[in-house]
Amino acid sequence: MIYLPHNNNKAHLHFRLFASTAVLALSIASHAIAAPAPAEADVAAASAEADAGEIFVTARRRDEDAQDVPIALNVVSAETLDKTGNFTLGQVQQLVPSLQVFSFNPRNTNVNIRGLGANVALTNDGLENGVGFYLDNVYYGRPGQSQFDLVDLQQIEVLRGPQGTLFGKNTTSGAINITSRAPSFDPEFFGEITGGDYGYHQLRASASAPIIADKAAFRLSLADTHRDGFLTNLHDGSKAQDYDNFSIRGQLLVTPTEAVSIRLIGDYSHQKQHYVLNIPVTYFGTYDSGAPIANNFLNRTTRAGYTPLAADPFARQGDSDGHYQAEMESYGGSAQVDWDLGKVALTSVTAYRWWDWNPANDGDSTSLPVVTKAQQANRQRQFSQELRLGSTGNNRIDWTLGAYYFWQTVRGYGASAYGSAAPNWFAPAGNPVVTNAALNGFESNSYSEPVTKSYALFGQANWHISDNLTFTGGLRYTHEDKTGVYRQYWVAGSDLSTLSPADAAAATAIRNQFNPRTSYDVAVSDDSVSGLATLAWKVTPDALLYGSYSRGNKSGGLNLTNIPAGAVAEVKPEKVDNYEFGLKSQWFNRAVTFNAAAFWTEVSDYQTAITQINAVGPAIQYISNIPKVRSRGLEADVSYAPSKWIGLTASASYVDATYRDYRNAPQAPERNAALSPTQDLTGVQLPGVPKFTYTLGADLAQPLGSGLTVIYGHADYSHRSSFNTSSSNSRYAQVPGYGILNARIGVRADDGRWDLSVWARNLAHKDYFQALSPGGFGLVTGTIGDPRTLGATLRTRL
Repeated sequence: MIYLPHNNNKAHLHFRLFASTAVLALSIASHAIAAPAPAEADVAAASAEADAGEIFVTARRRDEDAQDVPIALNVVSAETLDKTGNFTLGQVQQLVPSLQVFSFNPRNTNVNIRGLGANVALTNDGLENGVGFYLDNVYYGRPGQSQFDLVDLQQIEVLRGPQGTLFGKNTTSGAINITSRAPSFDPEFFGEITGGDYGYHQLRASASAPIIADKAAFRLSLADTHRDGFLTNLHDGSKAQDYDNFSIRGQLLVTPTEAVSIRLIGDYSHQKQHYVLNIPVTYFGTYDSGAPIANNFLNRTTRAGYTPLAADPFARQGDSDGHYQAEMESYGGSAQVDWDLGKVALTSVTAYRWWDWNPANDGDSTSLPVVTKAQQANRQRQFSQELRLGSTGNNRIDWTLGAYYFWQTVRGYGASAYGSAAPNWFAPAGNPVVTNAALNGFESNSYSEPVTKSYALFGQANWHISDNLTFTGGLRYTHEDKTGVYRQYWVAGSDLSTLSPADAAAATAIRNQFNPRTSYDVAVSDDSVSGLATLAWKVTPDALLYGSYSRGNKSGGLNLTNIPAGAVAEVKPEKVDNYEFGLKSQWFNRAVTFNAAAFWTEVSDYQTAITQINAVGPAIQYISNIPKVRSRGLEADVSYAPSKWIGLTASASYVDATYRDYRNAPQAPERNAALSPTQDLTGVQLPGVPKFTYTLGADLAQPLGSGLTVIYGHADYSHRSSFNTSSSNSRYAQVPGYGILNARIGVRADDGRWDLSVWARNLAHKDYFQALSPGGFGLVTGTIGDPRTLGATLRTRL
């Protein structure tokens, strides 16, 4: 039995229910699915051993050995996910040095590759991410859609650099290409139960079987995960930063003929978290010049008679009187048809998806009724259709042609509200009659809706000049139309008509400083051409040298928010030029794999989110263009597998991603924006980008005396150097470097029928920040990384 410490009776009952269900399912499956014959087991083992040096990927929309593809990529297999226990994209980043993921909440998620993509974790509905997220050939339009459990996967491919030909939807920085396990015509069952501290429990299961022999098969996969919060809200004793996620995914594979394959997929995921509880990290009451900050945070709390929490972030305590949550649902369906016509193959991928985001936030980081609402709900819908026609077999010229259509709408519902403590908090010197009428009970709502229509034609060909030399060329033409509306209006507050005309005018002016009535429409249209040219040379059968140039484009954006003075509603398209040289090699009968790449990327009109400090009201967040950005660096991966019982891996990345021309950046809060509203950040490292990252991994196994049971161990260590998490390069947002150690030890049947392990994440109990957020009046809050967690996992595979 797995011992499960927890402090939540409901969670305990929840886990016991699912544990009982899982045990029943295991019992049924063990009788329903016969064990493979010894010959079949031997064939499977031999196949696995033969394929140890080969990992097949679809980075070029055809199955290829990863070592033969002249693209810098990382592949995280299902086996690796099992060994590490990773089931979210944020956890996977610990295995891929060039990938960086952090978020203030699931909607406001930052994903960048090589320092480019999205550098500040503040999402604007009118802006696309530079890293494309694809699941089973379907592009997911919003970053929040990537923040669910990763269910029943075959592998994850992280493609580095612009992928604008075949993965063309704005993938100027890279693409995350995820493939789930397809239905099988041989009966399969996988089940997993995990329990751990902090009330952690998880059930994962997948079953596949034929419906009609050789004609139709299904796969049903589900995951249910719960974890109590790591943070405590002292206001009411509740926990925050918890995790509760349920995902289910059904697939149907139909093969009416040997030449036609139809794969239908439907999925639903629901996630609910008590997020975000702001944690105070430090307070400052003076500018770097020594001048006092007027009406700073400690001034405000003193006037209110409120004692703020001590600046002790790793006590993991906050104080909030407002309701906060991060609740979202994602669901959709897709149909992929593959038709082998002999010398060519036709692929069609049709998909429709929904994403619903329902947040709530306490906007002042205290238990005072100051900002009682600060939230943006979303209703996103998308439709996509892709057609590809490609050559089959091995030809002098292998080619792919295609067309793509994408439609998306993101309806946004914003709310900002202020309580009884707001007048004294924001405007202590004002006339109390006016400030109370203006702010106490005042609420403003907003509606925004960007609509995108994107059309593209693309083609790519591999010309095998000789057996050892291949030239790859590709082009993509994209036309995008974007339209948007933004409306902000007042829905609650004192009736200002009861005031004198002068007081009413003063109160109206205060409201306009916070949330002005606003209404505007905007539209942009863009035509762009992206492409690549690559020359690859097979120096030996196990060594590939390549050089490439690629051009990427990201369409213009829409500023659908309260735009500050000097900003515009239309954001210009982003253009990327990328140069890359790489080596892919295997040595000593493929026991050693060594890959390396050097890259130089230049970006014009880089699109980014910006936070502008407001001296009176809340901070203003919008998007804009930065004239020039450059990312350059080196990456290397090495693995050593002298036998199937030993595997060692190491990866490292050096990324120098800097502003090359950014003379009007927003001022940092520790410098007086009233005296100098902008600063020159030319030459400064981009936010969210550690210069050095590396990962180390080890897998060791030893058969026990019977030869039927194996004891094994896994450990991985991931380190990131210091990086900044603000758009103003504030020194208060500099996250210190940190390293995370994870480990697992277990015993399993040699045929994989059962597996029992114990594990630890953040084994060294490292205290670290994921992000730091300095405010404009002397309060710095932080997003805290997970503490050490312990648990045990029981798996079965039939």
